[in-house]
Amino acid sequence: MAADRSGPLPLTAQIVSQLRAAMSDGRLAAGERLPSSRLLAGTLSVSRTVVNSAYAQLFAEGWIEGRHGSGTYVADGAGRAMVRPGPGGQPAAAGHDGTGQQAGTPSGAGLPVIELRPGIPWTAGIDRAAWRRAWRSAGTQAPAAVTGPLGSAALRAALTGYLRRSRGVRCEPTQIMVTRGVAGSLGLIAAALLRPGDKVGIEEPGYPAARAVFAAHGAQLVPCPVDADGLVVDALPAGLRLVYVTPAHQYPLGGRLPVPRRRALIAWANATGALIVEDDYDGEFRYDVGPLPALFGLDPGAVVYLGTTTKILTPELRVGWLVARPDLVSRLAEVAAGMGEWAGGPAQHAVLTLISGGDLERHIRRMRHEYARRREAMTGILGNAAAWHLLGEEAGMHMVARTSRDAEEIAAQAWGRGVAVVTLARYFAGPVTVNGLVLGYGGAVPGEILHACRLLAELAAAPRPGRAGRDTG
Repeated sequence: MAADRSGPLPLTAQIVSQLRAAMSDGRLAAGERLPSSRLLAGTLSVSRTVVNSAYAQLFAEGWIEGRHGSGTYVADGAGRAMVRPGPGGQPAAAGHDGTGQQAGTPSGAGLPVIELRPGIPWTAGIDRAAWRRAWRSAGTQAPAAVTGPLGSAALRAALTGYLRRSRGVRCEPTQIMVTRGVAGSLGLIAAALLRPGDKVGIEEPGYPAARAVFAAHGAQLVPCPVDADGLVVDALPAGLRLVYVTPAHQYPLGGRLPVPRRRALIAWANATGALIVEDDYDGEFRYDVGPLPALFGLDPGAVVYLGTTTKILTPELRVGWLVARPDLVSRLAEVAAGMGEWAGGPAQHAVLTLISGGDLERHIRRMRHEYARRREAMTGILGNAAAWHLLGEEAGMHMVARTSRDAEEIAAQAWGRGVAVVTLARYFAGPVTVNGLVLGYGGAVPGEILHACRLLAELAAAPRPGRAGRDTG
């Protein structure tokens, strides 16, 4: 491996690309231990922050895993299996949401997969004319010799209006930093604000990629319980440096943090000096009532707000945003400058064009109707199936289906019959206390969803071996 400071890619991206390639072609095998961040940084003559950020990205993509007290290893299932040919013989991309699982064909089944894993947007719904306009506009811009870590001034100005209209976030351009998405924002926050051993509160169950990013920077992760309404503020432990929350649609259980808890969380942050990191996951998509304004509006000094185009449009853009008080934004920008880690200029300009022309908000309105149809298809089957109990179906692009049956067994059987699902187990850092599936409806059309959900209902209701009758859950 080598790190080329004069190369076209940032150092972090170079390391990620080289490690990914080594795992893809088998030079690094599943289960093989990777060098520590200190050792690899010394070998490549880069900072540990650069290596930690590279490891965090690979954690989020599912290529590597940490083992408590032991180190970092190539994940089981990584390597050639993660880049096996997809449709048309092209490599299938790593599963969004860090699952490390792929769309394609179940081994030996000869069946196309119906994609019910979470975190996958319906990219076919993007207005192709608007998409082409955005990239034609980006192509008219002369390549920049030097880019700034804060991001495009024009995009930051446009985001002030977009965030005010869509999420009730009132801020100035000086409070916004353009990033490479939520994982990129979390990496910057960890690099700038955390010291090894600092305690970070993570929802339990919660977003695995967030855990991976903070762990890669040496944080001590503290699981914080959630219930049907989201984070249990009264159960927050003492000594946290920051807490990461998904208040709009708790990931994965789906609770919406109510106003009294939001106020209690702000009061807790002010009393303890801790920082709240608000991932506005699924904030754009709600089907029962209007979404609550972002938590950021209650106290911009205590909250860092994160947003991204990954779920709205496509993960290929790698453009997100971070909103915080100006002094914190300046500190984060300094760290980003040292890491060479920011969103690409053409992608930023394309997003600017989509916002300025109103295409982004029109797209969100169309997708809200489209996802509502898919949600209805899913709830229409599983909501009436005795073996399933649904959670979090009022918003977003996924819901949780609880069952008394073995969720891992159902997931394996579904895969064998052409349906890709994810179990709740991967979202827990500790013991799994809720058994079920996390079902996304962004990656399949209503007809596919109906077929897949009928299969899941059948699998959950089937008698267990050696037992008569149905298991009603």
